Amino acid sequence: MTPTVRTVLPNGLVVLLREVHTAPVATFWAWYRVGSRNEVPGITGISHWVEHMLFKGTPTLGKGEFSRLVNRHGGTWNGFTWKDFTAYFETVPAEHVDLGIRIESDRMVNTLFDPSEVESERTVIISEREGAENNPEYALSEEVEAAAYRVHAYRHAVIGYKSDLWAITRDDLYRHYRTFYAPNNAVIVAVGDFDSADLLGRITDAFGGIPAAAAPPAVRSVEPPQEGERRVVVRRPGGAVPVVQMGFHAPAVTSADFFPLLLVDGVLSGFKGAGVFGGEGLGMRSSRLYRALVERELAVDAGSACRPSRDPTLFEVGATLRPGVAPERVEGAILDELHHVGDELVTEAELARVRKQARAQWVYAGDGVGQQAVLLGSTEIVADAGFLDTFWDRLSAVTPEAMREAAARTFSPQNRTVGWYFPQPPASPDAPGVTHDA
Repeated sequence: MTPTVRTVLPNGLVVLLREVHTAPVATFWAWYRVGSRNEVPGITGISHWVEHMLFKGTPTLGKGEFSRLVNRHGGTWNGFTWKDFTAYFETVPAEHVDLGIRIESDRMVNTLFDPSEVESERTVIISEREGAENNPEYALSEEVEAAAYRVHAYRHAVIGYKSDLWAITRDDLYRHYRTFYAPNNAVIVAVGDFDSADLLGRITDAFGGIPAAAAPPAVRSVEPPQEGERRVVVRRPGGAVPVVQMGFHAPAVTSADFFPLLLVDGVLSGFKGAGVFGGEGLGMRSSRLYRALVERELAVDAGSACRPSRDPTLFEVGATLRPGVAPERVEGAILDELHHVGDELVTEAELARVRKQARAQWVYAGDGVGQQAVLLGSTEIVADAGFLDTFWDRLSAVTPEAMREAAARTFSPQNRTVGWYFPQPPASPDAPGVTHDA
């Protein structure tokens, strides 16, 4: 990948610029250090809701005008919220990159929070929440995370709890916006066909006059060590077959164990890259979980995820069962594979194969301006400025012994939370849906 120019403006705004001249296109992103990590009970889901409100216009660019401007110039735009951040982007022909500058500098400070729009979005988001609940993997994952975390805000779903979504007010939303949407809590990323010095000048003109805000409240909660296995059973309508998921407390991206665990994840279900969103790994069909579960016809799919995060997170493992297969068999097969990777050294041939997958993923991630911008922005927030610069050196330095030791620490029995999902016919309103065994 081409070098990145990193600049910090006097108001604290971090600007990351990367020139890519392979096509006349540019993508412009605004990232904010706010997500469900920054929420407490009573306002869960508020970061995601504020994201929705930033599409409702400003005094100078009314509702729908952002979209008309971008579409008129042949571009695309969107936004999303995750645990550690919220992000917005415009991808346009390179000569129109100033559209991104105009839109993001405007809505950083001038977004309208019209009460009628707030109520309209309440309905939209609650509907989104109810739709997610109908997905067995989502429903189980939410319960596993809530059981695995006792203290840290990573236990809260990004979309929030329904009771909070009914209770959050317009003033709550605006207060959250004014607390976290400021240049000193933001990262601007642009990747594409432009001159960095020229673009930096235009970014400085648009954003440099926006004053810094008071530092947002720090996230001070620290998840204590887990001292015994926790189990969750979910029984609800939806889905055709059971699902098994496991979460193991794993370190933040700054830990020495992160890179060994990233390769362990590759061994288990294929290498997925350095991004926070995971996905299907390259080489999945040659991975250990696929061979142990899918090829043996215990599951229709199986995978794992090790994602970079600001605070300690979960190493996730899961499988969707084949009809008629008992969850006990699948759980046992998963634990066998986790035991092996924590007890025996990965062979040099297997490690070489995963590193080859990693190299292919790295090349793929550099293939489009949008994917590069996601890597730059997300890792700037969850890691540090040099994370991507040292990524390959740190990955290449990992030994089979380091992988074994990290896996043994992570996959210990007292460190795991196990969830089973059983599809059920529609139940009466009074029927219990979730049981917990701690």
